[in-house]
Amino acid sequence: QVQLVESGGSKVQPGGSLKLSCAASGFSLSSSNIAMSWHRQAPGKEREWVATISSIIGSTNYADSVLGRFTLSRDYDKNTVYLQMNTLEPDDPGKYYCRAVDRVFDVWGQGTLVTVSS
Repeated sequence: QVQLVESGGSKVQPGGSLKLSCAASGFSLSSSNIAMSWHRQAPGKEREWVATISSIIGSTNYADSVLGRFTLSRDYDKNTVYLQMNTLEPDDPGKYYCRAVDRVFDVWGQGTLVTVSS
């Protein structure tokens, strides 16, 4: 069964940092080039795309709003994708979701909550 489990969400002060994890099971990040992406949804707003990494090629793309502050990485041994978030801003809070897409599946995780507040 293909599954994604996010973790790492927490409350952080403006300007702080968090590292989110997306642990994958039921497939391997190293066996095929899977588009692993992060999305976020703030209360009352639509879900928006944040960033994507290709699991084998390693190429990354970021939304303009997070470019230069957020960084994607992956660990094949842990079969996990990470989103390092630095210099968090008041517009960054929300539930962060991980998504995996390849030719045969399109799976979302349940999300992890990020709060930015002093």
